[in-house]
Amino acid sequence: MQIHSHSLTVEVDGAGPAVLMVHGLGGTTNFYQAQEDALRDRFTVVRVDSAGAGRSPVVDDISIAHHATDLVAVLDELGIETAAVVGHSMGTLVVREMAARFPDRVSKMALLGAVRVPGADAQTAQRDRASVVRKEGTGGVAGGVVANALSQQTHDSQPVVSAFVRELVAGQDPEGYARNCEALAGAGDPGAVSADVPLLLITGDADKVGPPEASYELAQGHPDARVEILSGVGHWTALEAVAEVNELLTTFL
Repeated sequence: MQIHSHSLTVEVDGAGPAVLMVHGLGGTTNFYQAQEDALRDRFTVVRVDSAGAGRSPVVDDISIAHHATDLVAVLDELGIETAAVVGHSMGTLVVREMAARFPDRVSKMALLGAVRVPGADAQTAQRDRASVVRKEGTGGVAGGVVANALSQQTHDSQPVVSAFVRELVAGQDPEGYARNCEALAGAGDPGAVSADVPLLLITGDADKVGPPEASYELAQGHPDARVEILSGVGHWTALEAVAEVNELLTTFL
């Protein structure tokens, strides 16, 4: 799909109210395949490879703000006025930015492995990761992502998930991945989620990247927020806990 001056890979399936699914750093539309399978009989499921990720080419301007603007343009192109949005990891910042700037386009929000706005140490870590990828390719960081972002339970009982996450990261365009690392490093605070938007937060008790505390912080003071902490699950929530995430999303949506 041609959006603004660049192209994005967009997948649309199903029929019914729109659900827009936004992957995180190292993800693609395939991160949500099991959720798309569960939802498409009742919803129009829209999945997008963000600029520089998956099958979407690298562009000059990659940032959280630009990703959010791209998503609104995708909805415009599809003739969708409003959608429930689902975001994972860095994608939770993107959908929060989208809801803050375009509040009339977001009807509900589900955040998987919600992350905080990076502090100084996290910013440095992401820029260092971008440097490694530019020197060594995505293979230079894929092993670390698998080792650190999945739970021990997932490593022990679901080796295919470990392999899939490694393939997702290793298959990224190195420059696109590096620029998305820098986009995460430069992320600003989108602010609190509007009280008018029903909010579901799902994360794992073994998630080191989007820890439960981050979800509870976002839910604090929100009148219609629900937090679900999944046992034995790390950061790649939708892959590590397919059945639980599918049930929670279906009920929420």
